[in-house]
Amino acid sequence: MNMHLPLVREFMDNYVDTLSPETDIMVAVKFLLQKRVTSAPVVDSKGELLGILTELDCLKLLTLGDADCVLPKGQVKNFMTLASAVQAIPPDMDIYYVAGLFLEVPYRRFPVVENGRLVGAITRFDILRAVQSRLAPSVISSKEGIQSLTYIRSP
Repeated sequence: MNMHLPLVREFMDNYVDTLSPETDIMVAVKFLLQKRVTSAPVVDSKGELLGILTELDCLKLLTLGDADCVLPKGQVKNFMTLASAVQAIPPDMDIYYVAGLFLEVPYRRFPVVENGRLVGAITRFDILRAVQSRLAPSVISSKEGIQSLTYIRSP
């Protein structure tokens, strides 16, 4: 029997909010907060991955500020994690392998790169979707063992 392993391209987010390396760092912080994301890939005008700006990178703003609460100024490129330190994955990688990678690193998402260009991102949540839709359909159809939460209002 020829079993098809589910691939990253089947479950990745094809649209990913990105930043330019020239973006002002405070504009980038606002961007992350507005988009409700913990990181954003940094790409050039051709879509090539230059790095990633993470929450941790942005925390550097506080540590580099002064006693008067004046935050440092700069651009994303001054604070981002460079692409050489970012683990990017190809879209034809199977999700089993990616699940194993997630167990080894603290990241919640991997940028997906093909021919040097950012084509998407895959998250831990995407892997859970793959589990639900492809790997355990018989279990999903059963509601056995699922409890609902009931909130009790105090008088």
